[in-house]
Amino acid sequence: MINIIGLASGMVIALLIGLWITDELQFDHYYEKHDRLAQVAVQPSDKGIIYTNLIIQMPLGNELRTKYGKDFKYSSLVAGRGAHVLAAGDKKLSGVAMYAEKDFPEMFSLQMLKGNRGALKDPSTCLLSQSKALAVFGQQDPINKTILIDNNVTLKVGGVYKDLPENTSFYETDCIMPWENKANWFNSDDPQGNWYNHCGLLYVQLEDHVTMEQAAASIKDAPVSHIQGYVENATLFPLDKLHLYNEFNNGKMSGGRIQHVWLFGIIGVFVLLLACINFMNLSTARSERRAKEVGIRKAIGSLRGQLIGQFICESLAVAFLSLLLALVLVQLSLPLFNALANKHMSLPWSNIYFWGSLFAFTFLTGLVAGSYPAFYLSAFQPIRVLKGTFRVGRWAAVPRKALVVVQFTVSVTLIIGTIIVFRQIQYAKDRPVGYDRAGLIAVEMNTDDLHNHDEAIRRELLQSGVITDMGETNSLPTEISSGNGGFYWKGVEPGNNFNFGTLNVDYDYGRTVGWKVVAGRDFSRSFPADTASSMGGVILNESAAKLTGLQHPVGEIINYKGTIFANVPHVIVGVVKDMVMESPYGKPAPVIFFCGNRSWMSSMVLRIHPKIPVRQALAKIEPVFKKYNPGSPFDFRFIDDIYAKKFADEERIGRLAGIFAALAIFISCLGLFGLASFMVEQRVKEIGVRKVLGATVFNLWKLLSKDFLVLVIFSCVIAIPLTWYFLHAWLQKYEYHTNISWWIFAATGAGALMITLLTVSYQAIQAALANPVKSLRSE
Repeated sequence: MINIIGLASGMVIALLIGLWITDELQFDHYYEKHDRLAQVAVQPSDKGIIYTNLIIQMPLGNELRTKYGKDFKYSSLVAGRGAHVLAAGDKKLSGVAMYAEKDFPEMFSLQMLKGNRGALKDPSTCLLSQSKALAVFGQQDPINKTILIDNNVTLKVGGVYKDLPENTSFYETDCIMPWENKANWFNSDDPQGNWYNHCGLLYVQLEDHVTMEQAAASIKDAPVSHIQGYVENATLFPLDKLHLYNEFNNGKMSGGRIQHVWLFGIIGVFVLLLACINFMNLSTARSERRAKEVGIRKAIGSLRGQLIGQFICESLAVAFLSLLLALVLVQLSLPLFNALANKHMSLPWSNIYFWGSLFAFTFLTGLVAGSYPAFYLSAFQPIRVLKGTFRVGRWAAVPRKALVVVQFTVSVTLIIGTIIVFRQIQYAKDRPVGYDRAGLIAVEMNTDDLHNHDEAIRRELLQSGVITDMGETNSLPTEISSGNGGFYWKGVEPGNNFNFGTLNVDYDYGRTVGWKVVAGRDFSRSFPADTASSMGGVILNESAAKLTGLQHPVGEIINYKGTIFANVPHVIVGVVKDMVMESPYGKPAPVIFFCGNRSWMSSMVLRIHPKIPVRQALAKIEPVFKKYNPGSPFDFRFIDDIYAKKFADEERIGRLAGIFAALAIFISCLGLFGLASFMVEQRVKEIGVRKVLGATVFNLWKLLSKDFLVLVIFSCVIAIPLTWYFLHAWLQKYEYHTNISWWIFAATGAGALMITLLTVSYQAIQAALANPVKSLRSE
């Protein structure tokens, strides 16, 4: 039974990890031509270092179409993806919508349930997902019915597509709006003529005769002639690899989520190895008790081949029983595993390759585990066995001890790794973020009603006392949604390329979020010139101020070399402390804050009064928004929740690694328990003699436990330096990381020894307390 449970546990982990890895490797493989799809990126360079930016400037789309069209079958700009209000009749729902060019549905092989993929050619027609069409129109046919977007844009439904699966880049996209619609700001003169403003995404599908490398080389210089003062090239990245290789080093894909895939793959292999080690250990240990059976069977005429076949068949039977139990356990545990992994996976019952690999692995496991006892025991001489002179020898236990060391080395490594992953997450969570997240909520300004009545909303909420302040921005404090190059200032070296995050905020934004002004002043209504398009005020964060090299940046002029507003100067009025807006593990990006035109704003940020309970505050805020924005639901997000999502991947990995580490220890302990039981059975007469001669229970417990403790100590000696080496290297990829403390290794080692003692002690104490008369009466 121990054999079956142990092997089944290892198979469960291997199967779950295998499903997770398969889902990751198949990301964006849903599209029919996924191997021909690519995302365009721009790569500015500075002092020999190449940076990669997946957010591109709008005119690059037309440039590729007109000058490099021979390389591409389709291309599509995508922009504005986010929360929007979708309304039809009395139904008003929030959904994710975006603008895309007419080739998008064909490129991404949308499975049309109604209408056709060509609907986006009409600038007044949109496409809806199946789930959103059902939510908005119910059982009615939505084709040619109208839908109101953000209380502003009326579109006709030209098609309904099947919801995109979770492992795709455009999962949960509810509405695709036509690029040529006049309400699409991204298709207006400003972004379409500005090579310095990066604000959208660009996808292409290669012609059948063109390779990814050829197309990337062809478009390399596409932006060069349009940009002055620095060099920026274009390149391509395969779309079906970007999810896994989402980190870049000097212009090349260098890693990312693929490291998680490798990590879990290694964990799965090692945990399965632990289970197989248990299976082989216990199989060989149990087989030595069958020496007399082998002797008798050989004495009455059994051939060696028959004995070998019997042992291997028994081993295969146990292995396939373990597989059956594992499949049942996986099916039962999948809902919980999906919740932990944030996926929707299922066993591929109809996949012949799945069954083939399962049976091949199980057969191999049973064959290997059964081969040692089969060939070893079948070679016994029946005379020696039946005369009682057969002994397995002092070296027979060495392979088993070596395998126990391997088991605990893996288990200790997993435990230490899990602890350090959680310490790194907590270390980043405790990092000062440069503003106060508590009590901040964000509301998307996705309708004209909100833009037209923002001052009235602010005034009424302040008068009610439910909020302490309200500001507006085009990018929440948890993200940098836009960036630009083309800035220069006094003393900057010619040809240098500096990219800054560029955020538009209003007068009240800084006070609302609670940023810290370290030099100069905040934006203020007392200085109307702050919002001027020329010589208007800007605020730099500390990283941006450092990047300029200016000793005293306040009062200095910083210029923007755009194609729409050529050489526009701005005055630096203040410097604020760096805010953690992107990765909480990385360096803060240089950011320039503009006190911009209110029409550019996309979000309101409100600070709830700290003395008013949140639920009560929201109940008072909602009616005010409904009053001024009656055609839309009141949707909001807590800034704390948005920030917490930055840790989602690492927390998910930590939780899963913790579960796998616990199961690894469980499997190892099962093996120890079985081996301890076998050892006690072998030495039962020795224990009886020692008790008769005066040995105490403690003496016997120590005698039976010390061998296992030595093996676990040896495992720790191997695991600790290995773990330190690899985890130290892993932490170095984070700019902001924790240290590896000595107590982690000490506590893990002590815990492993304690678990070993508890596992072995049951058998040891039971044997020490047994009546010696029972064990010696046959002597």
